[in-house]
Amino acid sequence: MLRDISVISYGAAAALFAVLCVLIATRYLRRNIDRALFLAALVTTVWASTLVAQSLWGHPGFFVRYLLELLRDTSWILLLFAMLRDAFRQGKLAGQLKKVLGASISILIVTLLTLGSLEYIFGLALLDGKTKVIGQIALALLGLSLVEQIWRNAPGFGRSSMKYLCIGVATIFTFDFFMYADALLFGKVADSFWNARGFVNAALMPLFAVNIINTRKQPVDFQLSRSAVFHVGTFLFAGGYLLFLAVGGYYVRALGGAWGEAMQVLFISVSLAFLVTLLLSRRIRAKLMVFISQNFFDYKYDYRNEWLRMTRELADLSNDPPLPERVIRILAGLVESNAGAIWLRSDQGDYLLKASVNLATPKYTIIDSDSELVRFFTDREWIIDLNEYRSDPIRYNLLEIPDPITNTPDAWLIIPLYLGNELYGVAMVGRPYSKVELNWENFDLIKVVARQTCNLLAQMDAQNRLSRAMQFEAVSKASAFMVHDLKTLIAQLSLLVKNAPKHRDNPAFIDDMIATTDHAVRKMSNLVDHIRKPSSPAEENRSPINLTELVQELIAHHSHRAPAPSLQGSPDNIFVSADKEQLRSVLGHLLQNAQDATPADGDISINLKTAKGSVVIFIQDTGTGMTDDFIRSQLFKPFESTKGLTGMGIGAYQAREYILELGGNIDVTSEPGVGSCFSVRIPLLMSDAEIRAAAPSAPIRETVEQQKTVN
Repeated sequence: MLRDISVISYGAAAALFAVLCVLIATRYLRRNIDRALFLAALVTTVWASTLVAQSLWGHPGFFVRYLLELLRDTSWILLLFAMLRDAFRQGKLAGQLKKVLGASISILIVTLLTLGSLEYIFGLALLDGKTKVIGQIALALLGLSLVEQIWRNAPGFGRSSMKYLCIGVATIFTFDFFMYADALLFGKVADSFWNARGFVNAALMPLFAVNIINTRKQPVDFQLSRSAVFHVGTFLFAGGYLLFLAVGGYYVRALGGAWGEAMQVLFISVSLAFLVTLLLSRRIRAKLMVFISQNFFDYKYDYRNEWLRMTRELADLSNDPPLPERVIRILAGLVESNAGAIWLRSDQGDYLLKASVNLATPKYTIIDSDSELVRFFTDREWIIDLNEYRSDPIRYNLLEIPDPITNTPDAWLIIPLYLGNELYGVAMVGRPYSKVELNWENFDLIKVVARQTCNLLAQMDAQNRLSRAMQFEAVSKASAFMVHDLKTLIAQLSLLVKNAPKHRDNPAFIDDMIATTDHAVRKMSNLVDHIRKPSSPAEENRSPINLTELVQELIAHHSHRAPAPSLQGSPDNIFVSADKEQLRSVLGHLLQNAQDATPADGDISINLKTAKGSVVIFIQDTGTGMTDDFIRSQLFKPFESTKGLTGMGIGAYQAREYILELGGNIDVTSEPGVGSCFSVRIPLLMSDAEIRAAAPSAPIRETVEQQKTVN
């Protein structure tokens, strides 16, 4: 009996390691580890086969088996050295330790092989039995030391690729260590260890096979069809149900007393009828099939490729083709179709046809908001298969399909488009190229893509609405600027009309009236030109302006009202490049605001400073002042005014925008109850001293134009 167990044990080891050799040989043998594992499996196959032959026929003898034992241990140690070289490449193990381990194992193996060969060839018994056992124990301990070094020094991310090899080789040497230690203690190898040794080696073969499969990323090519799993699952369910039925019938009979047999028959009959009803239920079968497909099989789609393809389609910001048409193509492509149409909700609530692809749509295409289809989609997120609907309308509760869809040839699927939990649109897909079997996976993917594309459609609609609102806002803003300028001109002309009866005989008033009227005419002419040519470059209207003279004119113009502004010092002539009327309007607005905010007994001063290619105009007042929050959030914001209904709230905004257009800026410092200071910085064209130094005899305008050309 022991001999039979030994044959079975080592026969199993020989057969399984032979399969491992074939498995490795059919893969790549590029790595040293692969080649070393192939050699170890081959030697182990020969070793186990030799032990089987010895058990059956008594041959070969002890020394051949002993030498094969040493060769087997050597082959597994070579595998460990191949793995250890990978650890060396990671720089984790010291070179001195490598030399010590390599030298020790090499000396031991060579010594044992040499002495064993001498004993086998020449009959020189240089080693007794105990010494040979000690040598085997030493080999096992050195092998375990190598496994420990490999595992301890391997990088964390590399252990997963070698853990099965380490476990397998460590188990082989651990079993040998205990077997030979027991033999050293009791003077012989125990039959239990010896007979189990082959089974242990055979049981380790799957660990090495799994390592090869995982390394090559080649899973075992074994698949079952969904139909086969369905029938097997049904069979197992029916078997389990019948087993439960038998147990239940037994207890019914045992506990039923005189009625036991009758109750048993009744219980079994009703239970069998229930089982047949379950097995014949189409809904139960469909749910079981979906469960099997979801949990036991790969998916029909490559979702990564599908998602990338959809992203590329939708990331195109152009309108060629329009987004609704692209959405149709994406949804149709999921089910091997190239035709479809899409309806989106209008402001009135009805659903209007936005696009169609490769379909002949009927003349009337509006889907009413109170149609049965809309109410159906409001209650449930279903995809309607029109083929299934025509064959079994009861499945869809005798739903009435709108005429725009039923009158469309080749209509197939009706897909709801949800924005959140609201129905935003309806998509229809035409018949596919070839017959497509739809299942839960098709419907789930279509629903996900429909929701994603619906979000983009809603975003596109929101962008269109925003664009229209911005266009209306631009028109309103332009109108507000016009009204602001016209209001100023009306105030000037109204003042002239009001004072004309009193001062009609005053020559100075007549001159002032003519100048004011001329200014109003020029202002209105510029306004009309701007309306006619709103996109003309601002540089075309710029010219060299003597800023010092312009400031003095503004001070004189605003001196009739208290507090009158004053110019600090006697600045030289300073030239800037700007539109004179617009710059006059900007500075005049700032002066007027300063007068509005300053009491009559207050003070308004203007100072001009030049530095680093710019001129800065300081307009300082002792008025009411402003808070930092007001300056930061409201001062330069259009249509925000502190003057109530009398102000448009765009003067400061318009002033800053024009100064920014010139390449300058406006800064404000203010403190409530103390006053404000507006600093207007404008790029400097030339100062009076620079003009005289550049060309003393040339006219100012000519010199400035030359300077502009140089700059």
